[in-house]
Amino acid sequence: MRDVAIRHEGQDAAVPAGVTFDISPGEVVLLLGPSGSGKSTLTLAMNGLIPHAVPATVSGAIDIAGIWTTDGTVAELSTHVAMVFQDPDAQLVTGTVLDEVAFGPENLRLPVDEVLTRSESALRRVGLWERRAENPDRLSGGGRQRLAIACALAMGAPLLVLDEPTANLDPRGIEEVYAALADLVTAGDRAILLVEHNLDAAADFVDRVVVLDHDGTVVADGTVDEVLRARAEELHDMGVWLPISTLAALRLRRAGYTLDPLPLTPAQLHAALTRHAPVATGRVAKSSNGPARPAIVRVRDLTVRRGRTDVLRGVDIDVAAGEFVAVVGANGAGKTTLLQAIAGVVPPPRGTVYVDGLDVGRTDARTLATRIGFVFQNPEHQFIAHTAFDEIAHGLRRQGLSPDEVDARAHALLDRFGLAHKADTHPFLLSGGQKRRLSVGTALVAGAPLLALDEPTFGQDRARADELLGLLRELNDEGTTVLVVTHDMQLVAEYADRTIVVGEGGILRSAPTADVFADDELVTRAGLRLPPLRQALQGLTAHPELARIARLGDLPDGRER
Repeated sequence: MRDVAIRHEGQDAAVPAGVTFDISPGEVVLLLGPSGSGKSTLTLAMNGLIPHAVPATVSGAIDIAGIWTTDGTVAELSTHVAMVFQDPDAQLVTGTVLDEVAFGPENLRLPVDEVLTRSESALRRVGLWERRAENPDRLSGGGRQRLAIACALAMGAPLLVLDEPTANLDPRGIEEVYAALADLVTAGDRAILLVEHNLDAAADFVDRVVVLDHDGTVVADGTVDEVLRARAEELHDMGVWLPISTLAALRLRRAGYTLDPLPLTPAQLHAALTRHAPVATGRVAKSSNGPARPAIVRVRDLTVRRGRTDVLRGVDIDVAAGEFVAVVGANGAGKTTLLQAIAGVVPPPRGTVYVDGLDVGRTDARTLATRIGFVFQNPEHQFIAHTAFDEIAHGLRRQGLSPDEVDARAHALLDRFGLAHKADTHPFLLSGGQKRRLSVGTALVAGAPLLALDEPTFGQDRARADELLGLLRELNDEGTTVLVVTHDMQLVAEYADRTIVVGEGGILRSAPTADVFADDELVTRAGLRLPPLRQALQGLTAHPELARIARLGDLPDGRER
């Protein structure tokens, strides 16, 4: 890439702007940057989708194996660049899992035997071979993401570009994907460009890190040591995701703990703390049980079927008014189905789900929206307007507010979510993180007492994720009940008062979050993993003051000393 700048139609500025870097065979390059810095735009330009399919003005040059992307066709470039999009649904087109993976190699006119060999190998690598006859629509969000990765692997292209490949995967699925990618890297003939926020899984996998700033210009390009370790404070201030263990180490350093080199993984943080004698006394997270509160959500004997299969059977749960509750479980366990049944997106059987006293199975959508605000896993599923402003304003207008009040409140909310400069932009032209923030904003405008969110931090940079979760915490402190489906175990540990574990067609446990993560058998049975900070600090005999801490905010910090 040489001085690559891309300006979408209707936009005044190019983002990214002036990007230059190389990728060599066998290299794994991590592309980081705040939400809206142009990471996904850059990946779409690498196989010619921009500008050939998505209209945009491209300046500078992108050379893929001797082909300029502005000159080569998408079909030609696809033999050199295999893509996995941020949204897997954008690239799944056939009726069975096997046909989906075979589709690309078939279009290369490869012999049947080679098509089948490539397809089987790719599906086995991502754990979907046994489901090869199923329709992709039957897979969970994480399952479809693994399928998209298998499709890219089967193409055999020398450059694999992955945009948030693990965003919808459970912890076990993340491990499987990176194990599959590690096999490719070991062969040494395939390069990978990775856009990823989950650096706890990726830190050991990458060779080089390229960082874009808010304007989409390159501000760092070097080894993991040169960028993630040496410039960690700078990246943190910029709003770029860092591994949880690195964030923890930065706090502990300020408190006087000797941690050099800076740890990137839970194992490295555990080892670094074990090597050094105690130097400080930290705070231990405390929890208190207040008086019992009435249930705002009551689920009794809920069964939800897809076709002839029971996704959930006989589910009984309560969510008390004012709680912050996380719903976790493996891919396909039924987390999203449970959340959608509570919100009425999937109509539950009558008499099984009540929200704020209303029988969800008997309540119309408009009335239900006054009780529960719902945010889909894919934000595009709920956009109905032609600008970000009108997306927010629509819900305000339905409340009968005056035009002046609608204008003031919509602009205030856009500003609060960092979208003021995108007020006139079509929602579909926003970045993944911007779409997510807009979708949460549309759920907030009705002022419902319950918010239900499916993977709310997907596609967010660290600063925006912290801002969004801080906003949810503020709303929760003010009395709004928050119900979140997530695969981010550290998010669960940081924010959730209680955690509901879904698995085996029902509820494996509903308990205070600390109790859930203290149950090793449950964590393993549910296909989960401990949050990274718990992995790093559990059993830390050298620093007993840290051993029980699960939240970053409960770590000692130099500002407290």
